[in-house]
Amino acid sequence: MIDQDAALERCEGLIKLAKAKGADAADAMARAESSESVSVRLGELEDVERSEGESIGLRVFVGSRSASIQTSDFSSSSFETLVERALDMARLAPADEFAGLAPEDQLSSGTAPDLDMVDANEPSPQELRDDARAAEDAARAVEGVSNSNGGGASFGRSLAALVTSHGFAHAYEATSCGISASVVAGEGSGMETDYEYRTARHREDLPDVSWIGTEAGRRTVARLGAGSMASKAMPVVFDPRVGSGVIGHLLGAMSGGAAARKSTFLLGKEEEQLFDSAIRILEEPLRMRGQRSRPFDAEGLACTSRALVDNGRTFGWMTNAAAARQLGAPMSGHASSGGGGAPGISSSNVHLEAGTASVAELIADIDEGLFVTDVSGQGVNIVTGDYSRGAFGFRIEKGEITTPVSEITIAGNLADMFRALTPANDLEMIRGVNVPTLRVDGMTVAGE
Repeated sequence: MIDQDAALERCEGLIKLAKAKGADAADAMARAESSESVSVRLGELEDVERSEGESIGLRVFVGSRSASIQTSDFSSSSFETLVERALDMARLAPADEFAGLAPEDQLSSGTAPDLDMVDANEPSPQELRDDARAAEDAARAVEGVSNSNGGGASFGRSLAALVTSHGFAHAYEATSCGISASVVAGEGSGMETDYEYRTARHREDLPDVSWIGTEAGRRTVARLGAGSMASKAMPVVFDPRVGSGVIGHLLGAMSGGAAARKSTFLLGKEEEQLFDSAIRILEEPLRMRGQRSRPFDAEGLACTSRALVDNGRTFGWMTNAAAARQLGAPMSGHASSGGGGAPGISSSNVHLEAGTASVAELIADIDEGLFVTDVSGQGVNIVTGDYSRGAFGFRIEKGEITTPVSEITIAGNLADMFRALTPANDLEMIRGVNVPTLRVDGMTVAGE
């Protein structure tokens, strides 16, 4: 895979060429990725995949008009053609008063911080196969498991380099590894399936592979015999792997792009207290070995830690340069890019701070409620805040988690859900968005 210096050199050459051919400003982002994954099923090797790819994206500005183009052909002739096409496209594009590079005085300067995101010890295919098999073996060993969807292990490397025509030029690398297992329990129409997985920057930060398999088996068997439940309003408690999605909807609604399009339910609520005053949601883009860590954003601004929600209120909109100009809001360092096209907006490592109550204490006063461990469907409207998802979980009866339930729907409005949200104390930093177990009172459950 290409190294950082070579990636930066490619970007700089492309920018220089674009300027020479008439671009008023430009930026280029090079990306390179390599990955290897192994999957097994029923103890036998099922698939081995190896992939490598490199690309470079160019964005040019001619006045207030812009265009973006991407290629994986790095020859001189290809770059010549790429630049000429991009400029031709830009000259035909509509003028956009908000388009442009990030302000030069806000660009990250100095050496990018080392966030320890590269694991130098790349596993061999045999090691990956051993991990995949061990995870599946542990899952199949759980009493009640009847079949397997397989076990998997993977390792990958990535590189991102960004160069702008007004002086920014930095790159960073990262690795990612993962282990998963998915199994089946029951027979015929009573079959259920579930999974467990973990990813990390360094393999040593992954849990024991046997735990992953055992947890996949436990979750699957626990789903057997699911029934329905009566339709009514009740407290709903979200398992952390589901609760992270609830906070993910908040992040989507806080996008400056959504605000500029007037397509978020948070419009007009910027000064309101959305959560209980004890709730804090933090972003830590510079967390060591973080799954979404990055030293700078896709426009060259330094990424900094901040409270996205403090004292129950949001800090403002997450912006890139275009959204900041359109909203008259500050630049926040949230620009993101896959390598081609104008930058989007995304957050980095986000977590909702833990509460003080254990999960048992959180549910102790619930006479009738629902503990949700899985959701389905896409019934979330960020414009209105309406939330409706298919759900699987367990009844909560007299403060205890009891029997499994399925084929039900949970519904509410995100604004109401946020106001009614209470966190437990079981926060773990294992995802890009981390939350403890969350309780939301007053949601509607539709079942029988």
